[in-house]
Amino acid sequence: MGTEKGTTYLLFSFFFSIILTIVCQRTVKAQSLPPAKYDGFLYTNHRVDSDKIMIEAFFDPVCPDSRDAWPPLKQAIHHYGSGVSLIVHLLPLPYHDYAFSTSRALHIVNLLNHAATFRLLESFFEYQGRFYNAQTSNKSRDAVVDEIIKLAAETVGNSYYSAIESGFNDRKTDLKTRISFKYSASRGVFGTPTFYINGFAVPDSGSAIDYKQWRSFIDPLLLAQSRKRDDLPHSL
Repeated sequence: MGTEKGTTYLLFSFFFSIILTIVCQRTVKAQSLPPAKYDGFLYTNHRVDSDKIMIEAFFDPVCPDSRDAWPPLKQAIHHYGSGVSLIVHLLPLPYHDYAFSTSRALHIVNLLNHAATFRLLESFFEYQGRFYNAQTSNKSRDAVVDEIIKLAAETVGNSYYSAIESGFNDRKTDLKTRISFKYSASRGVFGTPTFYINGFAVPDSGSAIDYKQWRSFIDPLLLAQSRKRDDLPHSL
């Protein structure tokens, strides 16, 4: 990244973080009750509890860095099995034109068939170029949303087409997508991908983490857990 580009990115990040802080503060004042369900999509059926390593990933479906970060993270989660849980939060970035619409599609599909949520996320990553800024500059919003609906239906089953289409007219799915954005703001997240392990931010936010790096983070934590269990007194 050149000096000029790097300076521009830092300035943008600074101002965007201020905006997120303001949004977060207004959210706290305007929303007296928290959402009924914790934000995010739980990957696989690994239940969340205090004995597991918890990874939280903040992704934008049309962010190239989020796309590149997913395969090594997925590989690590499958390597560790039930010892590690993953929750993916959506942060639709305002400088990605259809980040909100693709994120909304994921919330719609999750309501219809939660087992298909990550299949759709991977489809958005695979066909990201169809919805990324310049590719949509000469298309109307309705035309692009229709393409998003078609891809979602092709991914999870064409029988869901009408339900997905209706979901875009449902205020609840709009609110769910907004809550995801506000939740990210409440955590101070302003770029994707961003990762947390057991509630603590992973260094190098905004960049993909390769499989070897994930192993270097998680292996010591699992070893520490194992030693802690060995130190517990055994019952007679």
